[in-house]
Amino acid sequence: GEVKVGGLTTLDAEKLIAQRLKDGGFVQQAQVNLIVLQFKGVQVSVLGQVNKPGRYPVEGAMHKITDLLALAGGVTPMGSDTVTLVTMRSGKEQRMEIDLPGMFIAGDLSKDITVSNGDLIYVPRAPVFYIYGEVQRPGQVRMERGMTVLQALAAGGGLTQRGTERGVKLHRRDETGKIRVSQPQLAEPVRPDDVIYVQESLF
Repeated sequence: GEVKVGGLTTLDAEKLIAQRLKDGGFVQQAQVNLIVLQFKGVQVSVLGQVNKPGRYPVEGAMHKITDLLALAGGVTPMGSDTVTLVTMRSGKEQRMEIDLPGMFIAGDLSKDITVSNGDLIYVPRAPVFYIYGEVQRPGQVRMERGMTVLQALAAGGGLTQRGTERGVKLHRRDETGKIRVSQPQLAEPVRPDDVIYVQESLF
């Protein structure tokens, strides 16, 4: 007859079929091997800052997060290092944050999770800061890990001939939403959405 194996792993399905054969009096010690030839209707969505967002079918061997990101053309230059996986596990929606560079640097691939049907992988925009005034390349800049004010000035192309490090002003929004202006140390870390202004030297 029929045996319902939907939602089971291949190992659990093998055990179930073997138990049914034993319970039915057909084979007392059945050795059951189950091989999945094709996965039907398994699709995963990859959205956000990837080169080819969309829904991707998952066929054959089980795919991991990095496999789906590769299918989507990889993360764009403005994509975040942290990827969000929205998935259903044990009937409950779960959200997981995966630090891709951190995973590879540490050599811990346990967080490269196998995706399931209906999962959603979302790559948000990387955090940015803004720099203007007497710098070579004013504008919006992607914030790197552990970036300091000095590195931020370098990312802006450095100071112009009229710029001065003594004239650097940092505009930062505090917990209440109010903008605070300070004269930062060059080794001070930059935070997302900071605005750095470089004043003109007076002499």
